[in-house]
Amino acid sequence: MGRDNSNFYNQGSIGKGGRNKVKNSLNADPQPTVVRNQIDPETKTYFSEIANLFESSEIELEERSVICSNAIEEAKGKEFELATDYIISHTMQGLLEGSDVDHLCGFLRSCAGLFPMIATDRCGSHVAETALKSVATFVQENDYYSLLEDTLNSVCQGIAANPIDMMCNQHGSHVLRTLLCLCGGVRLDSPEFHGVKSSSALANRLNLQASRVGGSDSVHIHQGFPGLLKDIVSAMLKHTREDSRSILVDQCSSLVLQVCLNTALKLLAGDNEELLHVIPVLLGCKNQNLIDKTIARDIVKLMKEPAFSRLMEVILEVAPESLYEELFMKLFRNSLFELSSDKCGNFVVQALISYTRDEEQVKLIWKELGPKCKDLLEMGCSGVIASFVAASQRLQTHGLECCQALADAVRVGSDESPRFIIPRILFLENYFRCEDKSSWEWPNVSKMHVMGSLILQAVFKFPSDFIEPYIKSLTCMETEQILKVAKDAGGARVLEAFLDSDISAKHKRRVISKLKGHFGELAKNPSGCFTVEKCFTVSNLSLREAIASDLATVQQALEHSKAKQSLYLLRKLDIDGYAKRPDLWRSKQESRQATYDEFYAAFGKTEDATTHSRKRKKREEIVDHLPSEEHAKDVDSKGGKRVKKHKEKVESASDGPPKTPFLSEEMQGKKRKGKTGQLKAWK
Repeated sequence: MGRDNSNFYNQGSIGKGGRNKVKNSLNADPQPTVVRNQIDPETKTYFSEIANLFESSEIELEERSVICSNAIEEAKGKEFELATDYIISHTMQGLLEGSDVDHLCGFLRSCAGLFPMIATDRCGSHVAETALKSVATFVQENDYYSLLEDTLNSVCQGIAANPIDMMCNQHGSHVLRTLLCLCGGVRLDSPEFHGVKSSSALANRLNLQASRVGGSDSVHIHQGFPGLLKDIVSAMLKHTREDSRSILVDQCSSLVLQVCLNTALKLLAGDNEELLHVIPVLLGCKNQNLIDKTIARDIVKLMKEPAFSRLMEVILEVAPESLYEELFMKLFRNSLFELSSDKCGNFVVQALISYTRDEEQVKLIWKELGPKCKDLLEMGCSGVIASFVAASQRLQTHGLECCQALADAVRVGSDESPRFIIPRILFLENYFRCEDKSSWEWPNVSKMHVMGSLILQAVFKFPSDFIEPYIKSLTCMETEQILKVAKDAGGARVLEAFLDSDISAKHKRRVISKLKGHFGELAKNPSGCFTVEKCFTVSNLSLREAIASDLATVQQALEHSKAKQSLYLLRKLDIDGYAKRPDLWRSKQESRQATYDEFYAAFGKTEDATTHSRKRKKREEIVDHLPSEEHAKDVDSKGGKRVKKHKEKVESASDGPPKTPFLSEEMQGKKRKGKTGQLKAWK
């Protein structure tokens, strides 16, 4: 279920009437009329000659810097006219990119009073943004910090008089967000601060990568200008305080205004004192420490509006713990199913669940939504279920109840075989569209349900005794069905989550054995390469040899394809070595298995899926750094003496604190290709 954004994105720009409506509702101060003077012919010729000179690429770097500085001096007093000229604005961008810090700051200070008008112009906005990006290149040099702070202070003062013009303008809002990012010390091109939901945000919510509630330190690249950030946010609030909620749902202003406010909130993450002041203002609370019943009812209604629901998601993400608790109890309690059933409100509930702080909150959510699990899936609100599964796993509570409720929701009756659980969740939408669910069969569709696959990935993180029906369902699937799952981008990740769990090796190998004869086919698929590698990792020697045999038959085709994943797989599994000397390859695998066994003997078995995965990766890293050919030769020639030496090393290491092995980064940060909507980060 998605929000209808057509009214906003098809708007293009905010119409004059819409902008006037916003200004009137905000009682904005009128801007002084500025007459745009004509650029004299001599100045046009001067900047035209500079543009031609830059295009010729015949000037040295030092000479270019001098030309940029001189040209910016020439532009003094004419910044507005030059920056908003269709042709010269391009030249101005190049000059600002090549200017030294003194002339760059001089340009910004000179046009600070007119900066909002430059920023809201179609051409001028590019010049303004280029100037801010150039400032960002000097921020980390401490010698320039005071100069840059004074310059940006002048720019912020020019905006603070009436930020609404920039906030509600399609060009100006982008420049304003860039300025906010600069003051906040984050990357200017960071998508999450420009209104874009990245795949990493979804991964964080569903515990598919490391996540931390409240804060964005990971994207901070310099100290920023925190004082200026607070000043400009205060100016934004001052002009939206009177009627903030009605403006945020106005079709002419809500999208760009909401994105600006979302950016400001994310940049304030961690500054609890400031957030405790800002958030109540945005919610329209008269008393900063009190959400009364009337306001609560209004806010619940507003959460069903597209723009306000997005703002509420960000508020829940950054809210201090005390404020989150108040929002939870006064806004959401007893309204969770109502909001979850709404096409916009269900996104807010997903955010609420994802940022839950303790077990008691999960308990209250389960009390309202647990019995409605099937209803939510039927309505297409699978994101709410996915968020709850992830929160349950993260806080280690209600895991068994959650898994049972999900399984029951896709069963026709309580006595039905569990074999259909996995297929029905993989094709969630198709299953619930079927009128006679008892006769539902594996559909002939090209893509599996994105959220269904994400739910299953989260489910397989639970202890194996919580998910026995899911294990039975997967192990009972036919070879053809498992092959289709492995070929799908989302389904492949489900298989990998299954293989990465603490489920017994017997069940894992039962599934892997059904893919024998098809590993070469899977290796030709970008997503399938990762699945093949995972199957190889958890297999015993006979299954590993079967996988290597399959890959050897398509080795030449994979090498000719030059696909990075395929080439990496061939190298990692040493398929060339298997094809040339299978006995030697087999000896190497036996040696590796012996090292695995020694590792388990030294460090013991694992208690949960997370610890299991961590220790398994550590032992793989140990084995991956054993010399390959020489190691195998030692095994052959010395009758296993090399293994004995490794055993002594492990035993010696167990006497003291465990040492972390050297971490291989060969595949870290690599992207895996997949269909739209799937998470693509290599984990």
